[in-house]
Amino acid sequence: MAFEGPFVPYRAYWIHYGGEVPRGGDMQFDDDAQLDPSQVEDVRAGGPQRGGGGGGMPGGCMVPIGGRGGGCLLLILAVAGLFLFGVVPSPFTGDEGGQQGGGRLPSPPPQATPSGNLAERCRTGADADQSEDCRIVGTVNSIQAYWRQAFEERGRRAYSPAKTVLFSQAVNTACGMADSAVGPFYCPGDRKVYLDLTFFGTLQRDFGAEGGPFAQAYVVAHEYGHHVQNLLGTMDKVGRNNRPGADSPSVRLELQADCYAGVWAHNAVKTGFYRAPFSQRDIDEALSAAAAVGDDSIQRRSQGRVTPDAFTHGTSRQREKWFSTGYESGDPTRCDTFSGSI
Repeated sequence: MAFEGPFVPYRAYWIHYGGEVPRGGDMQFDDDAQLDPSQVEDVRAGGPQRGGGGGGMPGGCMVPIGGRGGGCLLLILAVAGLFLFGVVPSPFTGDEGGQQGGGRLPSPPPQATPSGNLAERCRTGADADQSEDCRIVGTVNSIQAYWRQAFEERGRRAYSPAKTVLFSQAVNTACGMADSAVGPFYCPGDRKVYLDLTFFGTLQRDFGAEGGPFAQAYVVAHEYGHHVQNLLGTMDKVGRNNRPGADSPSVRLELQADCYAGVWAHNAVKTGFYRAPFSQRDIDEALSAAAAVGDDSIQRRSQGRVTPDAFTHGTSRQREKWFSTGYESGDPTRCDTFSGSI
């Protein structure tokens, strides 16, 4: 089943660190790794930018990580009702079904105008260790290199790359206009990940996460987990039942994206972009971010109580559990959040 009608943002309950490259864990790129800046578009100059489609919501929905919203708040609040089916087989083990890509694609977007000269500044892993922008480029390169190989190894259809769009304040997407308060998100309508890097600071400042480079990488990897779900037809299978709840399809979809992020983390060094496997300090940054953006944690901070019937992304403990499941196994077939308890 393909997505139809007005689409709801799959909220990426994540938050960003602005400014200089955040330091913390041991995550280091291979200095000689060759980056591909073409996988990232920089549209941060001059106010709201068109990052991947026209106005309105022709063929997708935003999939963000966080519990806050700005201009898209009402759409995001409806995310719990986006999904129709309660049980979905693991994308790497079950019947694929559905259409690839979760709905029709919009008309080709206008060419983004780079404002940060990523192609000039982000050439090697050494650049990624010195610049936050280049760190995002390197992270995106590694994530997509892993999933390309994973699709090939499992005899799936060829992996279709998704660009990341760096924006400031607001951006117009195939899923509609979004502002920075939405946080990072994936739009199935244009198959792009959207990031306002200034939002990362909120994860530390307002949600109490440790922060650090690998917390950023975890957020990006989660969004690309949604892209994988889109390519495999998982979103189509889940459907459009927007109901929230502790055991809802939306929670299961988000937890699977967390698991996919962990799978990439386990395999990241094999992509050739990192100097060594991630350390426990790096993993702790990701677990701290996962705990900070659990539904229960966000509800306690925002309303002083926990309301499981309103869950859309899972508890802190669940998010930590499923990231850890992916990281410890390194196997996407272990990310079947649609069978049994979560």
